Amino acid sequence: MRRMVRTVFLTALAVVVAGVARAEAQQKIGFVNSGQIVAEAPEAATARQQLETEMQNYRTELDRMETELDSLQNVLERQGSSLSATARTERQQELQQKFVAYQQRAAELQQTAAQREQEILGPVMQRIGGVIEEVRQAGGYSLILDAAAGSVIVAADPELNVTEQVLARLRTN
Repeated sequence: MRRMVRTVFLTALAVVVAGVARAEAQQKIGFVNSGQIVAEAPEAATARQQLETEMQNYRTELDRMETELDSLQNVLERQGSSLSATARTERQQELQQKFVAYQQRAAELQQTAAQREQEILGPVMQRIGGVIEEVRQAGGYSLILDAAAGSVIVAADPELNVTEQVLARLRTN
């Protein structure tokens, strides 16, 4: 009886080990370099150019406001000692108000810039994600990691890199 239990246990263990080995053999993992994909994807370049043009307008507005603040500060410093206490206080308050307005506008522009970035680059990133999923399915990959997104890939077989496949599909579609 003991021998029979041992034989059944060993047989069951062999079946489990064989199943695990078979499951592991079916796992296929690949990786991409998302930084390279975003840098080289045709739609991404167009989106980045559009975003850069819009951001330049925001930077120009902030630069103009900074120049005005610097000018007011310089005038106050040069004329500060010759101004009456009341006039000096008024100029300081004016400078403070403009500085607060500058900070508020900078925060608004930063928020607008982040929103525009999402609006412009969001569809591109969704498209890239879709193409990565197509490559995963077509290649029978169980998992595709991103080597550029902080994944800890210390070393990998270069044949597992599907970045060029993703870029090829993005260029042809």
